Amino acid sequence: MSRIVNRYILREIYIPFFMILFILTFVLLMGRILQLMDLMINKGIDFTDIAKLILYLMPSFLMITIPVSLLISILIGMGRLSRDNEILVLKSSGLSLYQLMPPVAIASLCAFLITVITGFFLIPYGNLATKNLLFDIAKQKASIGIKERIFNDNFAGLVLYAEEIPQHGDYMKGLFICDNRMLEESATIIAKKGYLISSPESMQVTLRLKNGSIHTTNADLTNYKKIDFSSYDINLDLSESIGGKNKPITKDSKEMSLFELIRKSRTPGLKKAVLKDFIIEIHKKFTIPFSCIIFGIIGVPLGIAKHRSGKSRGFVTGIIVVMIYYVFQLGGEALGETGIFSPATGAWMSNLILGVIGVYMLVMTAKENPLVPAGIRHIGKRILK
Repeated sequence: MSRIVNRYILREIYIPFFMILFILTFVLLMGRILQLMDLMINKGIDFTDIAKLILYLMPSFLMITIPVSLLISILIGMGRLSRDNEILVLKSSGLSLYQLMPPVAIASLCAFLITVITGFFLIPYGNLATKNLLFDIAKQKASIGIKERIFNDNFAGLVLYAEEIPQHGDYMKGLFICDNRMLEESATIIAKKGYLISSPESMQVTLRLKNGSIHTTNADLTNYKKIDFSSYDINLDLSESIGGKNKPITKDSKEMSLFELIRKSRTPGLKKAVLKDFIIEIHKKFTIPFSCIIFGIIGVPLGIAKHRSGKSRGFVTGIIVVMIYYVFQLGGEALGETGIFSPATGAWMSNLILGVIGVYMLVMTAKENPLVPAGIRHIGKRILK
């Protein structure tokens, strides 16, 4: 009988789980759709590259949506069983609330493992693949987007004109460049030839000019200076070519894998603020997946609480619990960064608080005691009056 009950409860959880997971992930993706459509329509990026970018962004979305979907699905599933008095029937047949927990524990453990894999491996891979793909797109736009005898302003602070580009496209002839990157003085660069050189290691594209001159004037046009050169390099800012902002060359702590974070945190001479940031990010690789276990514990007593409303109550309750969880998480991280708590304690504070609350609610529900003691409820009613 226990296997039948477990499968029955598990079905009540995993069906809404996948529906909610799809909806929440789609909602988060909609925030990026406009930017991605701009890349495809206005910047000429291929649909296959857009599809790859969406695929690489998915792990970062799933890291958020999997725990939230688990909590809401438990609230909806257990709430349906409670409204139809099926929980009461199961208890009358001799099953305690703890004996109804295995399917919830299985769902929570599966969500925990998937989130761990996502945070440990998929998110760092997705971030690195996104950076490389954006670089390839920008490099392609730099080489293909430059047309002969057309002024090109795809590069921040530069306007480029090429008199002739051979059919093979390896170099450009008769270059005229207006450089406005320096606010104090503008420069006009003339060169006989130019070559585009890409560096995947530094994520930069360099325009190497040959046999030319640089003509500069100050803002009030009182000084003029000319410099002749045989070779001159210009680092191209490709952010405008792909519709983005200044793209960092190096990874920040949120883009690193667990092993990279551990290795960086052991670097001698790190500033305290940087070290705290690394420690918090290391613990977040575990705290966010562990929230699946916490949501599994807290979702059962909230789900089977007496109520008349339907699925909407489970959804609203889940969103409120998630908001409370992330408020505690942000507060704990802030306390860890300021030094009031250790970084590890700050990172785990939300799990500790909601874990204690969840265990208390589960025990009180199993004993069929009210979640809020009568004395506190009486005081609350008097305050409201």
